[in-house]
Amino acid sequence: MNNSILLIEDDKQMQELICDYLESFGYKIESFTDPKEAINQFLKAPNNFDVIILDLMLPGMDGFDVCKTIKEHSDIPIIISSARGDIGNKIYGFELGVDDYLAKPYEPRELVLRIEAVLRRLNKNNKTKISDFIIDATNREVLLDNYPIDLTKVEFEIFFHLLKNQNRVVSREQIINASSLPIDTKNRTVDMHISNIRHKIGDDPKNPKYIKSIWGIGYKFIGK
Repeated sequence: MNNSILLIEDDKQMQELICDYLESFGYKIESFTDPKEAINQFLKAPNNFDVIILDLMLPGMDGFDVCKTIKEHSDIPIIISSARGDIGNKIYGFELGVDDYLAKPYEPRELVLRIEAVLRRLNKNNKTKISDFIIDATNREVLLDNYPIDLTKVEFEIFFHLLKNQNRVVSREQIINASSLPIDTKNRTVDMHISNIRHKIGDDPKNPKYIKSIWGIGYKFIGK
């Protein structure tokens, strides 16, 4: 299976129970009790994880604020696992973009089934058409007019992030956070990757059809 889970849960007993049970089903788990440490770890390597399981009652930071921070940088599926099971919290969670909400207590097997359902939905929707491009997120492939574009891993991550944020300005910092580039990557390195992507998709930076430079900030995908 080899899917990776980021677990943010401050109850040590619950954390151990979830980790042991998910590992028995073949999942790889990284778990944190401190939400800020978890966010920092996620932002260093967002593509290392497939699903986040998130408690709401955390030390120093509410789980909904953790959700907001993660959603600013990634579309990774989030499953809320919380004793706050009232309808108001559930509605707010779904408004923030969480993919599922499990009210404690629950059977661990139900969590596994929810994770499997989220991953199935993700895999069914792995091909997306945006502008002139077809993106296969699972296989990290991009087609332009049905011809494959030979992008490196980092180039794919950067371009996919721009595509998902079509007509929105994306800063260089956001690009770094959304890719596997080191967190201390310089702006000129991001610009170099953008230049390579432009060359491969036949985009003229002086008269762009797809990627527009936003001076002093970053880039924007403008394809129709």
